[in-house]
Amino acid sequence: MERIYRGNVIVLSMAWVVVAIVGCGRASCQTLITDPRGAQQTMSAGGASVEKEIKLGNAYLGGHGAVKDEKLAAYWFEKAAEAGDPWAEQQTGYFYQAGIGVAVDAARAAHWYQLAASSGLPRAKTNLGVAYLWGNGVPLDKQMAVQLFREAANKGDGTGATYLGNLYHLGRGVSKDEAAAEHWYMVGAELHDPVADYDLGTLYSVEDHPHDFRRAADWLRKSVGGGYVPAIHSLGLLLENHPELARSDRESLTLFEEASGYGQWRSSEALAILYGEGNLIPRDPKAAYYYFQLAILQGAKTPKEKLDHVMQLLSTELGAEQTAKLTAAAQGWYQQHRENVEFLLRKAAKRTPPGLAIVTPEEDLHAGQIITAPPAS
Repeated sequence: MERIYRGNVIVLSMAWVVVAIVGCGRASCQTLITDPRGAQQTMSAGGASVEKEIKLGNAYLGGHGAVKDEKLAAYWFEKAAEAGDPWAEQQTGYFYQAGIGVAVDAARAAHWYQLAASSGLPRAKTNLGVAYLWGNGVPLDKQMAVQLFREAANKGDGTGATYLGNLYHLGRGVSKDEAAAEHWYMVGAELHDPVADYDLGTLYSVEDHPHDFRRAADWLRKSVGGGYVPAIHSLGLLLENHPELARSDRESLTLFEEASGYGQWRSSEALAILYGEGNLIPRDPKAAYYYFQLAILQGAKTPKEKLDHVMQLLSTELGAEQTAKLTAAAQGWYQQHRENVEFLLRKAAKRTPPGLAIVTPEEDLHAGQIITAPPAS
């Protein structure tokens, strides 16, 4: 799913929630809730019923002060949503969209997004726009999607601005307009959206746009800093092709290794090629074979006959016993880390403050493929 290779556009999350649990006991519970409205409230068990419902939903969602239970989390958030809390409406819509604690139901997801959007929640407008863009739970209506993304962006949602930039870039629901696309990407970047940073980096490096590789590297570095995993690979590829922009001789290799660890098959394949050729780094056929196996497990889209040919050559060189060990090692790693595959935002626990629960799906504008995030911490 890398635009740096094939010019596709990645669009980002339909919803994300940040909840910080600061302490909970049997008799009382003190909870700090940070919601998309920017409000922070310290609540006790004696607070309003909606606040208690949200508190319980948070506790069950993250397993803080209670046994983690997604069904109970969804139940309590929906109770708060039924009482008219916009943030709970948004979260309930996401639960129905992603099938967290409830059966997937696109119509119910759109219903709750509609209610949250009607209350003026900017991110809910973006979520509802995604539903109209794909016809998920509502009639397909790209013009309505454009309107909702524009409203969300104008209310300060960087996600909506980035979606809008992608639609102008592709000419979906609007006339294709690269200047407008760049404008909305800039708006998204100003609103601290790391995917907008990624899109700008891509725009300046590989799209039908005057190239400025230094600016491209700057934008991609910013996206990496914001936690957008595909930008790690893209920056590595840019630095491999333009080593004069690298901060060290090994920077591109380090970026490929990091992105591979987060499930980016293109980075695994890039490492396999680098180790197999031995041009920029010492040749290591064992590492090459391992990373080719890992790329396949991560969903490599390289033609099978090409991979089979390369793997056969390496297998002959290494021998059956060695290749069996390397295959087992790649499979073992993948089984332990498959939840990391292609996730978006918040690359690692060290980037996530203790107690934060982050829920983020990802959707490719072309394929409509949902990619789940790692479990909430």
